Parts: sequence; structure tokens; C-alpha cells
Amino acid sequence: GAVNAVAGAFVVAFSAAISVYLMTLARYPVSTSQAIVGAIIGWNLFTGSPTDSNALSKIVITWIACPILSGIIAVISYKIISFFILKRKIHMFKLDEMTRYGLVLMGAFGAFALGANNIANVVGVFLPVSPFTEIELFGGFCVSPAQQLFFLGSLAIAVGVVTYSRRVMDTVGSGIFKLSPVMALVAVWAHSVVLFLFASQQLEQLLLDLGLPTLPLVPVSSSQAIVGAVVGMGLLKGRHNIRWRTVGGIAGSWITTPIFACLISFICLFILQNVFQQTVYLP
Repeated sequence: GAVNAVAGAFVVAFSAAISVYLMTLARYPVSTSQAIVGAIIGWNLFTGSPTDSNALSKIVITWIACPILSGIIAVISYKIISFFILKRKIHMFKLDEMTRYGLVLMGAFGAFALGANNIANVVGVFLPVSPFTEIELFGGFCVSPAQQLFFLGSLAIAVGVVTYSRRVMDTVGSGIFKLSPVMALVAVWAHSVVLFLFASQQLEQLLLDLGLPTLPLVPVSSSQAIVGAVVGMGLLKGRHNIRWRTVGGIAGSWITTPIFACLISFICLFILQNVFQQTVYLP
């Protein structure tokens, strides 16, 4: 069900944030999508609201498909790029220069895809109960309540990148499999493509027009996408190169994160309603 009270929305977002924060301290790249879904389920359990099983099943399927799809795209892309490099016999210094420019471009594309897909995880629960009103700027430019939430969510993401991203970056960049610069470029590319595929309404409409099956427009995990891409290239180079203990820890964190967020949400809602007498649900 939709979280229909400000206090309830706060608890859901807080529970997801705490879950992700604790996993980040442990250097695990976990999914904010999983955390927010787990927190919402905790809210549903506490308030007795029904959980849309159809929507939930689609989301869970994407959690499984996301790293697999990202790994496949990464392997195919890496093979194409490797063939191009060998055929053209690009000089080492020229290749290094091209890779640097490519990483900047792919980083920008990745940031765009992340914002298009994952901003819903940050502010989605506040949309039905937004405390903001429409603001008019510069004599005609109107900023809607949703756009104000998007701005605050984007700002929060930027702060998280500056403050706590290094631990997870170390795990993804070298803790799973030692990436070369070209592999890093391919990993970011595959990650960005997967996020874009699950966020593009234009692509969905194109597939419908062609009579093809569509991908659900749901928030998918950027963490799962990038890990899937890295593992895919590690398998391409030989499974013995992958640090499977790290991969196992990451997989375990993906399972425990939504459960942990659900428990935190349920407990915090109970405390907020019964101790602080706050309205967490509007019947």
C-alpha cells in the first residue's frame, strides 16, 4: 500500500537509510531498492495494509535479472571492444587517452541513469504526502512539489557520494576482481545501460509498438548492476580470478538488507505510534 502519512514516510525512508548505511560501513554494495522495498513491507505489516504481490514479484524478478543482464552486456561489450582494439592496433598511450575520456563519458551516463532510475528510492515514499507546495520562480518558472523532492533527493545522493562512497568503491573496484581501465569502462557502461533499460518510458513504448515484451519500469539496483558486470568480466577472464568470498558476502548482504529494513521499519513505527503518539497511518 501507499505510505499515506508523513511520519510513516519518514520511518520508511529512515529504515532504508540505516540499513544501507550499516552495510556501507561493512563495505558491501547493497541495494537501496531492496532496502526501501523491505521498509515499505514493514510498514504494510504494521498497518495491516495489503502488499501488491504482482508488483512485488516484478521487483524481485528484476533483482535476479539485473546482475545477470548486466554481466551479459559487459561480456559482449568487452569482447567487441577487445576485437576493435586488436584489429586497429591502437597504441598504448592512445588507448589510455581514449579510455580516460570514455570513463568520464560513461560516468556521466551512469550518473544520469542512476538519477533516472534510483531517485524513486530516495523520495518516492514522500510523493503521496509531500509537505511542499508549488513554488514560482523568476516570474513564471514553476517548481512542483515532486520536483522539489527530486532536488533534495539528488542533493542527498551527492552528499553520500562525497562522504561514504569510498568503502564501497574499493570493494567494487578491486575487492571482487582486479579491473583494468578498459574493463572499468565496460563495467560502468553495462551498469548504466541496465539502469536505463528499466527507466526508459520511450523504450517501453517502442517495444510495445513493435509487439515485443517490455521491461518493467521499476527501480533496479545500481549495486547489483555493477557487481554483475564485474563478476561477468571476471568469469570471462577465468573464475579463479574472482574473490568468491567477497562475492558471497555481497550476495548475503543483498538477502539480509530488505529483511533488516523491514524489521527496523516495523519497530520504529511501533515506537513512533505508541511512545511518541505520532500518526503513521491514515485509515
